[in-house]
Amino acid sequence: MNFIINETAQKLRGGYYTPPDLAAFLARWVGEISPKRILEPSCGDGVFFGALAEVGGFQKTEVTGFELDKKEANKACTRAREAGLKSTSVYAEDFLQWAIDNIDNPNTRFDAVVGNPPFVRYQYLPEPFQQRAENIFKQLSLPFTKHTNAWVPFILSSMAMLRAGGRLAMVVPAEIMHVTHAQSLRSYLGRECRRLVIIDPEELWFSDTLQGAVLLLAEKRLTAKDKAEGLGMYSVKNREFLNLNPSQVFSAPQSINGKTVAGKWTRALLNVETRELLDELEEHEEIYRFTDVAEVDVGIVTGANKYFLVTDEVVEQHNLGHWAHPMFGRSEHCPGVIYDEKQHKANSGKGNPTNFLWFQDHSFKINAAAKAYIKLGEEQSLHTRYKCRVRSPWYVVPSVYSTEIGMLKRAHDTPRLILNKIGAYTTDTAYRIRTSSVTAVKLVSNFINPLTALSAELEGRHYGGGVLELIPSEIERLLLPLPAKAAVKLNDLDKAIRTLPVHQVLAQQGKIILGGLGLSKAKQECILDGWQRLRDRRQRISSDTETDAA
Repeated sequence: MNFIINETAQKLRGGYYTPPDLAAFLARWVGEISPKRILEPSCGDGVFFGALAEVGGFQKTEVTGFELDKKEANKACTRAREAGLKSTSVYAEDFLQWAIDNIDNPNTRFDAVVGNPPFVRYQYLPEPFQQRAENIFKQLSLPFTKHTNAWVPFILSSMAMLRAGGRLAMVVPAEIMHVTHAQSLRSYLGRECRRLVIIDPEELWFSDTLQGAVLLLAEKRLTAKDKAEGLGMYSVKNREFLNLNPSQVFSAPQSINGKTVAGKWTRALLNVETRELLDELEEHEEIYRFTDVAEVDVGIVTGANKYFLVTDEVVEQHNLGHWAHPMFGRSEHCPGVIYDEKQHKANSGKGNPTNFLWFQDHSFKINAAAKAYIKLGEEQSLHTRYKCRVRSPWYVVPSVYSTEIGMLKRAHDTPRLILNKIGAYTTDTAYRIRTSSVTAVKLVSNFINPLTALSAELEGRHYGGGVLELIPSEIERLLLPLPAKAAVKLNDLDKAIRTLPVHQVLAQQGKIILGGLGLSKAKQECILDGWQRLRDRRQRISSDTETDAA
């Protein structure tokens, strides 16, 4: 978990400034409609003002900027003045509050919006700003979640303040395409815009952060009756596209609509053939949604993992054998798809924290060894932590049970289910899975295949570093083929996952499972290629890089 005390001042204010060449490209695009009024909702030190001056033609344009940091606002004012943008006003105040006050005023509409909104988690925003963010959603009648990030209400407000037919050009996090908390924004943009284009780079544009970024170009519909074309993806490598005419870039990608825009936008990264094949497979009688055959629950929430999850050495040192139970919770604990006594002993031998300390409840007699360890936790003030202090007694962890199947929250290449042969417990770094209509072995064996792997890329999300993460609602939507004709040997699969490149394992599984559905080799490869495209993009693997390396 991330805590505010551990974050840098730059990250807490979301101050990652746009490279001048990208800002100039966006300025050129909005300049095509000769805007009379431009909004810059988070102008920082004025990089977009410099871009407007470099492009030219904006000397008489009324430019309105907002920047909460007064020092940066002063820099922006100076930059605009030196650039000759005489009709520029910069307000050292919160844009969201201004938007709340003016969002229903038809006289405060802009022809264009440019900028790079702050990337700040909701939990890091001061309480007044949290309330303003929530108010933006309410004013636009959109579902709100406290998992949101500051850039989401900034873009919502900016689009609401844009006149019909106006253009929005912004640098936004790449996660706009897939995070759950941006679904309200995606739906709103899909409804309000005639056309949307995402310029998706292969590389990271911000060298001082792992946060991927894309360019969002959006043109608002002139009337409610205007047809919404949908979303177009324009993938780029390096910066050669900056030499192109922005209008050519905006019109180049084929727009797609329907389920692609209604939900997550990652589907738009696939080619037409793969999208059509997915639509076909979703209707196949032997392909299910995960929720049709299994239930997902979070793992055990201890509130202090380093205290409750310990090595054999700690168990022996404090004489806690009576309270120690086997557990796993990291990918290195489970290199295959079977967690058995052999794997557990291997983890213990490496000094991994393979023991979960469960003091059960106060009806059990707490012996002297347990009392001493509990006192040690209190000396570390663990009983004052939120998850610990809200339970009584603090050291009794709730909802302790194991399931026959586990699944780690995060994956590097593709998620996998783990057959839990020894009833080990899992923390909230993993999920507990119960089957409802198939055997545990069948579910674990069939889960590894190109279709489910591709489905995970489409349903999941990723952040800096490129690790794939799925929450329960996303797991429940995964496509899972369960053909009666397919028979996977679980021990062979476990060995293959431990020793072979994942691409090879998926290809082998595809031959058995997708072949069991009656899919041709060409269609199996189509699904596998779709998975690899999305996996490589997530991990920032260059198209020139050999992707079959282990």
